[in-house]
Formats: sequence, structure tokens, C-alpha cells
Amino acid sequence: MDMIENRTIDELAVGDAAESERVLTRQDIALFATASADVNPLDVGRGADREAGSSPVEEGTDDTDGLQQGIAHGWAGMLISSILLNRLPGPGTAHLGQTLQFHQPVQIGERVRTRVTVAAVDTASSTVRLDCECLNDADEAVVSGVAEVRAPTTKIRRARASLPARPKSAHGVRFAALVDRARELEPLVTAIVHPCDDLSLGGALAARDEGMIMPVLVGPVAKIEAAAKEAGLDLAGVEIVDAPHSHAAAEAAVALVHEGRAGALMKGKLHTDELLMAVLDKARGLRTERRLSHVFALDVPGQDRTLFVTDAAINISPDLDALADIVRNAIDMTIAIGVDVPKVALLSAVETVTGKLPSTLLAAAICKMHDRGQITGGKIDGPLAFDNAISPAAVAAKGIVSDVAGHADILVTPNLESGNMIAKQLIHLAGASSAGIALGARVPIMLTSRSDTIDARIVSAALAKVFYHWRRLRPLGLG
Repeated sequence: MDMIENRTIDELAVGDAAESERVLTRQDIALFATASADVNPLDVGRGADREAGSSPVEEGTDDTDGLQQGIAHGWAGMLISSILLNRLPGPGTAHLGQTLQFHQPVQIGERVRTRVTVAAVDTASSTVRLDCECLNDADEAVVSGVAEVRAPTTKIRRARASLPARPKSAHGVRFAALVDRARELEPLVTAIVHPCDDLSLGGALAARDEGMIMPVLVGPVAKIEAAAKEAGLDLAGVEIVDAPHSHAAAEAAVALVHEGRAGALMKGKLHTDELLMAVLDKARGLRTERRLSHVFALDVPGQDRTLFVTDAAINISPDLDALADIVRNAIDMTIAIGVDVPKVALLSAVETVTGKLPSTLLAAAICKMHDRGQITGGKIDGPLAFDNAISPAAVAAKGIVSDVAGHADILVTPNLESGNMIAKQLIHLAGASSAGIALGARVPIMLTSRSDTIDARIVSAALAKVFYHWRRLRPLGLG
């Protein structure tokens, strides 16, 4: 049984210290907001969600590149209180006062190390002053301050109380089930391409710890080890394949797939174009007869199913042949994770076919290809506006008769811009959990972005793992 034991006033001395570590998650923000009634949208809705390459924020604007003072700092202060009341001095402690200074934002997915140190002891009054600080991955102070407590005078040793289960809601539940399913499969050997920062390294190791992947780090050894040291990550037992720079790392990772030493790729700290250049190389790449496309998986609160949005990351303005492959890839992925007959909605602004909107013509052609057996595995309808794709009420109001309308699993957008906007709106406005992989190559590719949380990286690895094992029995043609 896990026990906790306090330190009485007579046992305390200047310099005594205790610390803990915790990663800030989106669910932590939501739970703290609910408990504190702090619903500042800067705290709840944004976080570390800016994509690499986006425009910098001008000084004085409302936007933020991280969580502002508020919920995240309140969360950090709570970590300090937890150490004081449970470890140093521990049970029986009376919290008399605390002053905190907030130095910089805490980002979702960031590891925070909290430390309290005894600075002064007054045995006559049983009061203790402690220095408190919360440090980020770069060992920089996020929060610092001083706490004053009345230390216990009686020894207490008791069983540690079990935390209440986190309330289950629509947010993240289906992803949790996906991760649980993926744990039953053999870990997927994954080449992590140029993981030269704490996010890509930490995400890969977290996915390993969850049983999703067996990472092989591909990139400059010195940079990888330096990034690991700075982030406090242990690379013991992790294979590293040396490559001098990001381009070479992408080529080396692709070569590992050809050699049978990797079954998936995960993007590290390099541009997507660099990785895809190696993947799509006609001589040495990982091309198949399929077009490469990306699928976002979104666990949206209030929805009774996972939604998939494609393509929001690779194909800018697909023609008919590319769009057909985008649909095929998305159908394959949804079947792989357990959707028996995926419902596919081809999105446009209207439900009628008109020459004035080319997207309606493409949607109609895709539907006819499905009718002729050129696209199989699901039910397809379009063109459909977004509301008529997902809302039964909107479908009823317009009198649309369709097996897909109102119940779509897959939302196929006419171009990258619209797909990216839909996915980001569901994430940032509807609070959706997100993950995604690129399909159509010999192996699944996790195109993680700088803004992806650790949880998003783990779920993306789960998607890739489940798809890989499903695809092994159904190989794509190579071309």
C-alpha cells in the first residue's frame, strides 16, 4: 500500500526540499476551469496551438503563443500546495499564506517541475517559510514565490488517498479506447526523423512508454543527445541512426523502411516538405499507386462518433484522380480502426450540382465512381454542405434523403484551405482532441506539428499502429 508520512516541526531543517513533475494537458485546463469558474478563452481555447511557420504575434495584441497567466498559473500554484500538504511538511500542515510571481506562460504539453525548499524554521510557533518554484523543460522559472505554513507537531503516517476518477465526457473518450486497442498490438518500429527538440523527442518517448511504438531516432547524434539532455529525457536503450542534417535524416529514415527496419515514420524538427521530398522520390521513395494524403481524426465533444477531415495538410487543390485517392485512403483508415461501413460526405457550399462551383462537379463524379465500383468500402454522398453532412436536424429541415447526410464519419473537403480551417475550428472552438496520419505511402506517416500535444502524438501513433497492422493483410499496390 502506498503510504505518506509527514515531517514534524522538530524534524525540519533549512535546506530540506521536495519536488514533483507533471505535464500540463488540455484536460487539466478544462478541469481547472470548471472547478474555478475561470473560462478565460485565452486559457481554455488556445494554448500552444500555433503551427510552425505562422506569422509572429505583434507586441500588444490579444493573441498568445502560450497559455497566459490565469488557469495555467493557478494550476502551477496548486502543484505547490500539493507538495506542502502531502509531502513537505505533509499531512497535518496548515497553509498560512503564499505569494507567487508569474514569470512566463506554461504551454499545453509542457513538463513542469515543482520544488519547495525550507528557508526558515521557527520551532516556538511551529511556522515554516518555504521557497517555491515551478520550472519548465528549459529549467526556467515559470512561477516562484514563498509559502508560510504551520508544520505538524504530531507524527502522521497514513495510506495515500486515491484520486477520484476523472469524469468521463465526450472529449477524448473514443481516443482513449483507440489507444487501449492499440496497446494490444505489437509496438510499431518507427523512424523519428530529425528529432532535435524536446517536443519531437518527448512525443516519441511518450508514445514508446504507452506501448505504441519502438522509436529509432534518425538525425545528428550530437544534436539529438543535446536536446535530450536539455529536456531531461533518457535515451538509454534507444537506437540512434546518425545523419548529418534534416535532408539526410529524411532519406535515411526512408532507407530504413526499405531495409525492413521501420514500419512507420514520424516527423521531428524539420519541414514537412523536406520529409515528403524523400518519401515521394521516384527512385528511392515510398510511393505506391495511391496519392499521398493526410487524414485528421477529431474526437469532438457532443458528437457520437469520431470525425475525420481530409485532406487538410498535403494536397492543395486536388483534381478528380487525387480526390478519389483521398477518399480511398480515408475509407481505409476508418475501416482499420473499426468503422464497418464509413459514411463519406464530399463537402461544398450547396447540395446541388452546378457548374458555377467546381467542387460540386468533383463531388458528383466521385459519387458516380462509387456507384461504378471504382471506390469501395463505404457509403458516399455529395455535394453536401457542412451542416447537412453532420446535423440530422439540418438534413430534416432541408428534406434531404441520404444514407450519409447527417451522419458522416469522413468529411472530404474540396481543397487544403477549407480542410485546414474546418479541422482547426473544431479543435480550437469546439474543443476537439486531434490526431492524424498521412496515408498512401508504403508505411503510415505521422506528420506531427510543433503545436501537437503529447496526447495528440500518442493518439497519432495509435492510429499509425492500428492502420499498419490492418494494412499488412491488405498491401497497397506499388507504383
